[in-house]
Amino acid sequence: MAGIVPAAASVKKGASVSPAAEEKRWVKWTLISLAGLVLLWLIVLPLVTVLTEALKKGWDVYIAALSDPDALSALRLTLLVAAIAVPLNTIFGVIAAWTITKFSFKGKQLLVTLIDLPFAVSPVIGGLIFVLVFGRQGWFGPWLASQDIKIIFAVPGIVLATMFVTFPFVAKELIPLMEEQGTKEEEAAVTLGAKGWQIFTRVTLPNIKWGLLYGIILCNARAMGEFGAVSVVSGHIRGETNTLPLHVEILYNEYQFSASFAAASLLLLLALITLLFKNWLTRKNVH
Repeated sequence: MAGIVPAAASVKKGASVSPAAEEKRWVKWTLISLAGLVLLWLIVLPLVTVLTEALKKGWDVYIAALSDPDALSALRLTLLVAAIAVPLNTIFGVIAAWTITKFSFKGKQLLVTLIDLPFAVSPVIGGLIFVLVFGRQGWFGPWLASQDIKIIFAVPGIVLATMFVTFPFVAKELIPLMEEQGTKEEEAAVTLGAKGWQIFTRVTLPNIKWGLLYGIILCNARAMGEFGAVSVVSGHIRGETNTLPLHVEILYNEYQFSASFAAASLLLLLALITLLFKNWLTRKNVH
């Protein structure tokens, strides 16, 4: 046996790569190159274009565009809407995921379908629904007007539209995770005398914390970048109901290209911060 090993080693050392291995290597590098080209064309090039156009006229113009009162108002409103919509959707997502995965009841599949609905419906249609419900000519419009309550063309309408398009993210992240974990740990906690809140905070939450944070990050990213639904309900009032995406559109339509790309670069910065935080969470979860 000892004499066979060197012979086998010498054969392996001098052997040529098989045609099948060569073909696999060729396919692998072809696919990698195609993927790289697609990413370069669809993601890297647009990002570089945004930064290039934003700084095209120099730092003075760039800083002036970002310090403009309308831009600052749009930034504040974007962050405010995200600060309201994301926590509310987080609470809803946790409750929905808990209900769907821990209990059996009639209509469970209907609830899952409703959670998926914003993924199937255009955001513009979602915004139009709120106009038809809360607008001046909508179902509750006359009553809201009599009470001097403004929802459409005001911050509450923007928050509602943002919540509509973002509320599936936390729930859809948690449902498969909680289904995989099952209910054994919760049932064991019940037998030991734990109450509902104790079970959630000490058993369920530690098991889902990374999935929950990941869902929150996705929800926040979509909330800050939402355009279609918000555009329908905002009214495009400068300094009042314009979020950053709407502010970018208005500047671009007014041929203020440098200011428009400067505002877009701010959105890009927020997206990159969100992405870095997501990657940090992913590495933290792996290790």
